[in-house]
Amino acid sequence: MRYASITDRLAHLGSGKWTVHLKAREMMAAGTSVIELTIGEPDIMPDTALLDEANRSMREGRIRYSNGRGEPKIVSALTEKYRKRQPEITERNILCFPGTQTALFAVMLGLVEGGDAVLVPDPLYATYEGVVAATGASMVPVPLRPEQGFHLQAEDLEQAITPDCRVLLLNNPHNPTGATLSKDEVAAIGEVCDRHDLWIVCDEVYEKLIFDGEFVSPFDIPELQERTIAVSSISKSHAAPGFRSGWAVGPEEFCDRLLSVSETMLFGGQPFIADMTAMAVSGNFDTAERMRESYQRRAGLVMDHLGGHGALRPMMPEAGMFLLVDVRETGLDGEIFAARLLDEKHVAVMPGGSFGDQAAGFIRLSLSVADEELLEAADRIAAFVDELGAGTKKWA
Repeated sequence: MRYASITDRLAHLGSGKWTVHLKAREMMAAGTSVIELTIGEPDIMPDTALLDEANRSMREGRIRYSNGRGEPKIVSALTEKYRKRQPEITERNILCFPGTQTALFAVMLGLVEGGDAVLVPDPLYATYEGVVAATGASMVPVPLRPEQGFHLQAEDLEQAITPDCRVLLLNNPHNPTGATLSKDEVAAIGEVCDRHDLWIVCDEVYEKLIFDGEFVSPFDIPELQERTIAVSSISKSHAAPGFRSGWAVGPEEFCDRLLSVSETMLFGGQPFIADMTAMAVSGNFDTAERMRESYQRRAGLVMDHLGGHGALRPMMPEAGMFLLVDVRETGLDGEIFAARLLDEKHVAVMPGGSFGDQAAGFIRLSLSVADEELLEAADRIAAFVDELGAGTKKWA
């Protein structure tokens, strides 16, 4: 039988990146106790007011078809949210989607196709490669260097650009590194994109989880407004990943042209979830503040516990719910390290290679577990390295 080429382009870009996580789940289902530090699910519940609103709305009959742009209440709430950043924003600048992932898929589908290229900083979130490949475009990695705190450098972006490049996919704050760009860095990156006539797609899902400093986006720079699209959701900011409620905000012409794509894909989300999202976006909830304090404290605990081991170099994140650990001096790459750690110590972490070549010598730890469990995992990681007898052997 014949299949469309998209199935070949995505054949190795799905669950294969999550092999360690899936094996850990199998072990747990079989009765093995595993400390799971693989995925970034908030370890607190959404505010009860949001759950009550979803329940109220659903029971009042808000379960019928919606539309491609989004329910009026959520579109209005998002307009007010982003109008604080861009005063000219109207409801025609908003498109709603079931989660950031769907928003990214649709946005990329509307911007690039076969023969085009998308610049993606490496390390990168695990699904980005597939989102680009699905369109038929190619991905051009831009190295994020550990010695620069994994901050994207304008000069590295400039050097990576090819004639086929149409888009920069920017994740800020960044997953998996937690790097958060400064105002000057964003401005310099924006100048490069303006000079080369590139779209900027900003995944800003960790906007509310910055430990210190302020959030900066190309979306907020007037000179870049006509080439910038921001995508986000309530998954991280309001501890509601399972509700799948996200959006894209961009120029009117872009949103008008993408609307038919959105309507062809799914023709709207669930109205009762839209009502909950409108409350989340408009309200004053402390969910993100509590998570931010918790993740920053837990990152510090990991730094204290693993920083003293010469073969391990944990890197303090600036935002988000993850921490990278450089394991190259153990003599193992991240993939082998993660696989053996799961088998021998029953701790599940993500191999850095799942996030690109630049992270291949790292592992990623989720900070979204209780302090005691995280400390136990850190102790097991340290014991695993001690048992390796690691010296100063370099991984290459």
